[in-house]
Parts: sequence; C-alpha cells; structure tokens
Amino acid sequence: MRLTDRILEPVERLSEILFGLIMALTITGAVGVATADRFQIRTMVIAALGCNVAWGIIDAGMYLMARLGERGRSALAAKAIREASDPKSAHRIIANELPLLLASVFQPAQLELVRERIGQMSSSDVHPKLTGHDYLGALGVCMLVILSTFPVVIPFIVIEDARLALRTSNAIAIILLFVCGFLFARHAGLRPWATGFIMVAIGITLVSIAIALGG
Repeated sequence: MRLTDRILEPVERLSEILFGLIMALTITGAVGVATADRFQIRTMVIAALGCNVAWGIIDAGMYLMARLGERGRSALAAKAIREASDPKSAHRIIANELPLLLASVFQPAQLELVRERIGQMSSSDVHPKLTGHDYLGALGVCMLVILSTFPVVIPFIVIEDARLALRTSNAIAIILLFVCGFLFARHAGLRPWATGFIMVAIGITLVSIAIALGG
C-alpha cells in the first residue's frame, strides 16, 4: 500500500460518522430529562458507547464481507472474460462491469486492451482475498462509528443540568449532521447546502422512528 492510498474514501468515512451519530442520538433522545438523575444519565452514556462499540464491530465485519464480495464478483467476471467464446462477448462482460458513464465512452479497442490484460493475469492475481488495506479499512470503520458517539454524549458528562445537556447534545448532533451532509454533497456532486439540511431532516426522522418503535 502506498502512503498516498486512502484507507477509506471520503463518502465511506462520512457514511460511518452519520451512522454513529444516528445510533447515539437514538439512545440520548430516549432519555427522560424531566425525571433523569445522574445514575440514569450515566447509564445512558454507557449504553450509547456500548451500542456504538458493538455496531462499530458489526459494521467493520460487514465492510470486510462487502470487500470480499466485490473481489469475488471481479474474479467471476475475469473468469467469464477469459472463457468468452469470442472477443465481442468478452467486451460485453467488461462493459457490464464498468460504471455506466465509463461503459458509454469506452471504445472496442480499449475494451480489447482490457480483455488482453485480463487474459495475461495469473489465477492468483484475481483470486478473491482480503488484504492488509482491507483490515485497516475495517478498523477505520469501527473507530469512526465509536468516535462519533463522543460529541453527542460529552454534554451529559460535563453539564449537570440534564435538560441543558440534552439541548446541547441535540444542537451538536444537528450541526454535525448538517456538516456531514454538506461534505457528502461536495464529494458526490450534489448541492451542499440543500443536502446538509436534508441530512438533518433524515437524521431526525430516523431517530424519531427508532425511538417510537422502542429502538
């Protein structure tokens, strides 16, 4: 792995932060601030951290499964390209594996070059397997989900008044949801401000549904 290689793409990082924020908000939003004492607040903070630790581990496992699935699909595609009855059939397989925009601009000569390169690869080169880069990515996923809990729960630790702590926590979460949506839009080619506000609305809606269902 080169030093310039990204462990996670920006959209992947932002998605994990959003996931962690929503999970933490689901727990903090369910606390009854009118009757909560310090013991209940402490229990809630521990629950929020424990929940995101558990989901961080699960999400890391799903990340590895997704990477292995991608490699397996690529290996099957490479096998099909090698075994294609004629170059045109191989070209169709290659085009189907490309993003739609790239597939529309690739010329037959370029597709043929890809076919030839795949034909020159050894079986070990296309065998689906996980790499050290993948494990680092899984660790990054886990840490992002866990760390995204802290901005939401810290107000409950440092502020004595439970109602004020909840309001502060909610304000921080809303700001972070907006920032994540804004940055997500910049990397996805969307409208940043509109996406930021939409992300806040989606986050609040998901949290409300989760709380209403007892989640």
